[in-house]
Amino acid sequence: MRDLYYGGIRRFSYCTNLFEWMNVNKFKNMEYAIVDIETTGGHARNSRMTEIAIVIHDGLRVIERWESLINPEQDIPLAIFALTGIDNDLVANAPVFGDIAQQVFNMLDGRIFVAHNVNFDYSFIRHQLEEEGFKWGARKLCTVRLSRKIKPGFPSYSLGKLCDALGIPISNRHRAGGDAEATALLFASLLEWDHEGVLEEMLKKTSTDQRFPPNLAIEDFEALPAQPGVYYFLNQQGKVIYVGKAVHLKKRVASHFTGHSIHKQRQHFLKEIYHITFEVCATELMALLLECTEIKRLWPAYNRALKRFEPKFGLFRYEAQNGYHYLAVGKLKKHCQCLQTFNVEYEGIHVLRQLMINFDLDPRMCMFAAADTPYAQRIKEADADLPNIEMHNAQVDLAVDHLLGQQPTFVIVDKGRTLDEKSYVWVEQGNFYAMGYLDQDAQLASIEDIRSSLKRYYGNHYMMQVINSYINKYPRKVTYLNDCHRAVVLPEVTDDCDGESLILF
Repeated sequence: MRDLYYGGIRRFSYCTNLFEWMNVNKFKNMEYAIVDIETTGGHARNSRMTEIAIVIHDGLRVIERWESLINPEQDIPLAIFALTGIDNDLVANAPVFGDIAQQVFNMLDGRIFVAHNVNFDYSFIRHQLEEEGFKWGARKLCTVRLSRKIKPGFPSYSLGKLCDALGIPISNRHRAGGDAEATALLFASLLEWDHEGVLEEMLKKTSTDQRFPPNLAIEDFEALPAQPGVYYFLNQQGKVIYVGKAVHLKKRVASHFTGHSIHKQRQHFLKEIYHITFEVCATELMALLLECTEIKRLWPAYNRALKRFEPKFGLFRYEAQNGYHYLAVGKLKKHCQCLQTFNVEYEGIHVLRQLMINFDLDPRMCMFAAADTPYAQRIKEADADLPNIEMHNAQVDLAVDHLLGQQPTFVIVDKGRTLDEKSYVWVEQGNFYAMGYLDQDAQLASIEDIRSSLKRYYGNHYMMQVINSYINKYPRKVTYLNDCHRAVVLPEVTDDCDGESLILF
């Protein structure tokens, strides 16, 4: 048996094992552009490259090397200088990217693009090539993902720590040339250790490996079912950084990793994803509601869209130190309970004004918040005698009962996650109150048994918009409840909502 070496790393052993020889030799006709870049920041949209190195590998050996500093035409932050040693003076006389774009394109064109955390380097190079008029795309190979598959079990797969753990020499760290050379040595070692055809599998056109975030455990993705539900992206510490809902969990999660985005948020987002967990839901409505409640509970860093739908104002009732009950319109705070929520302050002022007029409430006990409301001056007047406290509080009770009485109480009954259960969404006095799943064979003596068996939630304005949209589309799945002690008829759940009814007492 005879060993062949490249750069101090054993390349492969010549032996009588034909399969082992073919496993290495089949990559002979492929060429790989192993790339590393240094940049002014973490995303391609507003940052620029300051250095690039490209090592061409033919599957057996390095056949070409090239590197260059780049004038980014913008200031290099002090933090970047501290990391890389590249500052404005160092790149002052370097070529701008437009001067070397043709050479970069020529070296990358037609070759497999290899990098450690490949999507980062790829996004910068593709973006800046497009700016110079070059239409370029390539098959990608991430050495982070490749290392995780061929050499699993290391606590860190950063280039420096991985090379140290594997005994691969690395010098001139955080410079494009040094990191590209280290990545080339790592790549050569991985080729040698790949006895199971991992590389070949990852390079198939049908392979999805390269689109996944570099740190994501693939088994987490493979475990996702083709069902409705809620999914959670977790960072390295196990903290939830994003919550989403899906009609088809696997397809929806996969959609996060497709396409080419140069935005800062997406670049950081993908790098932070280490794990995925999920919860299956029976219907899209259940998934939507669970997503909303989980975002309220966890407040993940990358959930932006639903946070914008949070109402800003509410109508509150409180008792002052003097014993009088007040109604007030004010700004909502997190987890703050109120009688009714509003997107704009004027909506709340209008509701409070109608209650004040209809129930003859003293304006001094109705706080309108805005200084320019029609009753602002009257609120400030304190020279008139105060009303009888019992009579005033009784009128406030009537006003609140009227307000809440206008809001419907109903239950939505739908299919369950299995054939043996049903799903329930309970709305009480116009507010999302509870939801959950009950077995078909559950002994339910009354509608109150359903209510008490469901998990309690606290809704918001957006969730009621979702529910109202759903019941307008599927009215036959809704049962309105005016008196919980009377017998009520709930629709038997089928795919088209036809069939017999279930009578509960």
